[in-house]
Amino acid sequence: MKDRIIRTMKNMPLLFILLRVISGRRIQLLRGLPATTTVEENTPAGVSVYAFNVTVSPLSSEGVTIYPTIINSNPLTKAFDITPAGGLAYRVVTTGNPVLDYETMPKSFDLQIFVEDTSGRTDLNTLTVQVQDKNEPPVFQGNMAIQTVMIYILEGSRTPPGFIYQVEAADPENAQLKYSLAPASVPFSVFESGAIFSEREFDYEKDPHSYFLNITVTDPEGLRSTKTVNVNIINTNDERPYFTIKQRIYQIPEEQSPGTVVANITAKDPDDEDFPSRLFYSIQSSETYFSINPLTGVVQVARRIDREALSLRLNPNISVIVRVEDSPSGGQASEMEITIIIEDLNDNPPECNPSTFREERNENTTFGIFLLDLRNFCKDIDVDPPNNLFNFTGLSGFGSNKFALDSMSGRLVMTESIDLENPANLGAEIFSLTVRVQDIAWPNYSNIIYIYIRIKPVNEFFPVFSSLSYEFNVSEITKAGSSIGKVNARDKDWPPSVITYSIVAGGGTRDYTNIFWINPTEGDVKILARLDYETTQRYLLTVQASDQEKTATVSVTVNVLEVNDEEPVCSPNFYSFQIPVSLAVGTNINGFRIVCQDRDSDPRSFRYFINEGNVNNHFTFSPSAGSNTSRLILASRFDYDSGFDTNWIYRLRVYITDDNLLSARDKTTDLIKTGTVTLSIRIIPNPTTVITTTPGFTLVTKRENLYSESAWYVPFVITLGSLLLFGLLGYLVLLLAKCVCARCPPACKADNAPLIDAPEKKKPKREVVLKMTKLNTVFDGEARDPVTGKMYEFNTRSGARRWKETKEPLQLAPVVQVTSSATENGGEGKDRAETPSKKETTEKRKEPTAERKTATKPSEGQTETPSKDGQKLNKQKEESANQGLSSPNRQDKLLTSPPRMNVVLPLSHP
Repeated sequence: MKDRIIRTMKNMPLLFILLRVISGRRIQLLRGLPATTTVEENTPAGVSVYAFNVTVSPLSSEGVTIYPTIINSNPLTKAFDITPAGGLAYRVVTTGNPVLDYETMPKSFDLQIFVEDTSGRTDLNTLTVQVQDKNEPPVFQGNMAIQTVMIYILEGSRTPPGFIYQVEAADPENAQLKYSLAPASVPFSVFESGAIFSEREFDYEKDPHSYFLNITVTDPEGLRSTKTVNVNIINTNDERPYFTIKQRIYQIPEEQSPGTVVANITAKDPDDEDFPSRLFYSIQSSETYFSINPLTGVVQVARRIDREALSLRLNPNISVIVRVEDSPSGGQASEMEITIIIEDLNDNPPECNPSTFREERNENTTFGIFLLDLRNFCKDIDVDPPNNLFNFTGLSGFGSNKFALDSMSGRLVMTESIDLENPANLGAEIFSLTVRVQDIAWPNYSNIIYIYIRIKPVNEFFPVFSSLSYEFNVSEITKAGSSIGKVNARDKDWPPSVITYSIVAGGGTRDYTNIFWINPTEGDVKILARLDYETTQRYLLTVQASDQEKTATVSVTVNVLEVNDEEPVCSPNFYSFQIPVSLAVGTNINGFRIVCQDRDSDPRSFRYFINEGNVNNHFTFSPSAGSNTSRLILASRFDYDSGFDTNWIYRLRVYITDDNLLSARDKTTDLIKTGTVTLSIRIIPNPTTVITTTPGFTLVTKRENLYSESAWYVPFVITLGSLLLFGLLGYLVLLLAKCVCARCPPACKADNAPLIDAPEKKKPKREVVLKMTKLNTVFDGEARDPVTGKMYEFNTRSGARRWKETKEPLQLAPVVQVTSSATENGGEGKDRAETPSKKETTEKRKEPTAERKTATKPSEGQTETPSKDGQKLNKQKEESANQGLSSPNRQDKLLTSPPRMNVVLPLSHP
């Protein structure tokens, strides 16, 4: 908001001037405007772009009120300003902010110049300034544009001749640039693409360590720019250091103390010519008498040098290989051998091998026993006596007062017995003794002998329990894994023996082999399973304490404390029965009673109460407490007429508690157990009673009447009946499908006319008579199959067919007989047995047509259609057969023919 206010205040003068121009009197005051001028790009500040004059009115003798001002520019810029040139002459000059750039800025600016004289006359004209392009020198890009590029090249073969840097430059006019390098004597070159290449490998020790390359880029008109590239040669470790000392032989006396300087080895590294050398020295030979400082090269005595040692006795000259490296590992190295001569002195003390002795004795060893003969282990390697003579002195150390040493023979003797259990000897398991073996001759060199005598403890005492026996009390409801007590045993032996505990006898039951467990190190006794007072009231355990050699046992008695943890168990715990609605109050319902038992409670402690399901409190138990037997009593009558009672089934949940003998205060603290009994009571209404129940409850009632939990056979019978019913329905559907197939066979085309004309008017209800022909059908016709060419026989009435050459089983074909509903009377069968009437003859003449229609079906799934000859033959035979129906002989044939099964089905007219 503040910035917006500031911009508004800056624009106020411009707005004021515009208003003056619009409202004031405008005349030609700016002479030379409007005009167009040019200026080169990159022109510095203060360069005149255009000059003009201001002509004022004669009335304005005092000059101008508002000096010529650029009030606007298109596009906006601050690159121009107006300065006075003397009198009423003015110049448009560049400000240098910003510097004009042809490539990145607009190519033309329209400057609107305003002026006002003292008489209030104004003028506003435009000066067009066009920026002209000027050839500019190339400009480096990337790092070279802002700094001197540093390039580092490793000396030697690690950096072969080749590309080292790519110079990037651009010309503002996008002209083709050329690159050059100076001085020409340097082993570098630059390509036209600006790529700098090295021309050879460099050696830091011989070549200059750095090169300054002046890279010049030039455009086609000769303008150029130059930048410097600093190439630094990096020193690598490619030169071996060399020793600078000439001396190779040194002499020192033997027995010099460690750290004595023997020689000072120096070396130089050509790679570190301009810097302090950082070389690392080491000794490569296996000789360990000397060491060398890895940084300074000072050789020192590392350990005692004995001239009489076997290797030096034969050859006192020690050869040492000194190695110098310019890197701790993997660098350039050189080696040099120096010889150190050891001068012999009479300086050998007597030596003992071993110099440390370790002896063991039992704590019950008697005093005066011989322990050690030191002279058998010591000698002086000096050659001449008395340098090789020595004695033993200075027996000292912890417990030295219990031992004696002979100075000449070096025999060590125990002067008193040691009992570790004695409080005065506590902690005296190991005695550390020192004996000095010393030269008799000057300068009396000596050595120290260390003797460690360990007194072995003897297991002399048995473990002893802190008590003669233990007795633990534990509640029978204690959780498995709980600790019930602890045993403790101690051993008088020193140091104290580690005692382990175990149960060696007792603690088992019929179900559990080990019901108790003891911590083998702590002695805590724990139970592994729940205890049961009603089963076992006491356990006798035998616990053993062992110190790995000696054992002791103790008796542990575990008393199981009784707790009320058994709940009452009643019989029966579930019962279902029915009672009439008119049952009298106070009646023992169905003579029902429950008998309860509790393993840890008195029968008088039982208390009975109904916790759930006793709606309107119709039921109670008598007695309600103080007995293990109680009867179910009807406490109040049922009242369904008034709507007071609505439940016809009561599911009672009876609680039996064992707290009847407890006081009110004890009931809040003691453990109480509860048994449960479930009773299901159905109320049987009187015949005149109206059951006021909801429809949903009526459905449940029906289910209860049809099936109960005890009637297991009901779902079995229902399932079996359902399966039989589905089977019967399936069979009936199959028969109906066969009938439909027989009623609607495929139409047989003869002379392109239907066999039976469809009725146009609604006809009376008809019956369909299906006649099934048995297998002994008489075949009275034959025809040729047009597909196979075989002859087949057929029955003109039933349509049954078979191949003439084979004896295949015949196919039953239904014969459809259509009769009028008027023939539905009781004498139908009788008329058929008698001579057929005229009407029957007419109906029978219609039967062959229907039969032929059925006969078009091939037997056994074959699609056989008789030829025309066969059809004519069949038609002739059918006519002759129909004619024969009127004769008695034909009637006899019909009567003697196999019986047929007639199925009469009502046929509805379409």
